[in-house]
Amino acid sequence: MHSKVLIIGSGPAGYTAAIYAARAMLEPILVQGIQPGGQLTITTDVENYPGYGDVIQGPWLMEQMEAQAKNVGTKIISDIIETVDFKSTPFKAISESGKTYTADSVIISTGAQARWLGLESEKKFQGYGVSACATCDGFFFKEKKVAVIGGGNSAVEEALYLTNFASTVYLIHRRDKLRAEKILQDRLFNNEKIKCIWDHQLQDILGDEDPLNVKGIKVKNVKTNEIQDIELDGVFIAIGHDPATQIFRNQVEMDNEGYIITKPDSTLTNVNGVYAAGDVKDKTYRQAVTAAGMGCMAALEAEKFLAEKS
Repeated sequence: MHSKVLIIGSGPAGYTAAIYAARAMLEPILVQGIQPGGQLTITTDVENYPGYGDVIQGPWLMEQMEAQAKNVGTKIISDIIETVDFKSTPFKAISESGKTYTADSVIISTGAQARWLGLESEKKFQGYGVSACATCDGFFFKEKKVAVIGGGNSAVEEALYLTNFASTVYLIHRRDKLRAEKILQDRLFNNEKIKCIWDHQLQDILGDEDPLNVKGIKVKNVKTNEIQDIELDGVFIAIGHDPATQIFRNQVEMDNEGYIITKPDSTLTNVNGVYAAGDVKDKTYRQAVTAAGMGCMAALEAEKFLAEKS
């Protein structure tokens, strides 16, 4: 299957790129990937996406974006790309189903996934008191007690952000010192709302069944093996994110964490005609609205690239 624009991935960045590319009469093909709709499909209440006065549901928002992309002429395919070849043109992508997609330009929007601890209870309460995004969900914990799990920059940033809402923020770290930058640590230690619990690991998340909601956590002291319960209302897992960029290794330039590097103020990678939008290249903001904005940029840049080629 050949297209002028092949979009790999289907979160806010992918669908927005598809909407703009289709409206530019580029007849894009979008291959949805392993999680159609991306991280928003596991996010329940969304209050910070512009244009909606009332709380909306993440999965519903992604359904609307998909429908809009289809309505303006995007060909949406439920498939997973396994290998790509950007060394020569037309660019090539081969899927799990064995299909070969070729394209004059490619927009990579495969997103990133939050790292999870792998606890059964963590999975069970996701969206019901367990989150990996303080900027998305912190607002729901006004005057409540929450815990942040982790010890790096993202954990400290999440903890500091949550003090805008929560009455108490426990920072739980399995070591006795943080890996975060010194300036962040100083801000953390000077904040009266934050209580650090050193040398502890999260063992379990406790809560009610009906309705599902978090009531507390069980933590273990890694030095003494002593277990204690802490009463609280929310748990934020902040042990990092992994960009979904494995299949693009050795094809486009990446940093040491696997995020795709793009030119300043652009979504262009080091390969002319290949663009990256959303969480595959953004480790700073990680918001649906910024991903959508980058999807728009990528489509406009691809349109210009194709116009100059023809």
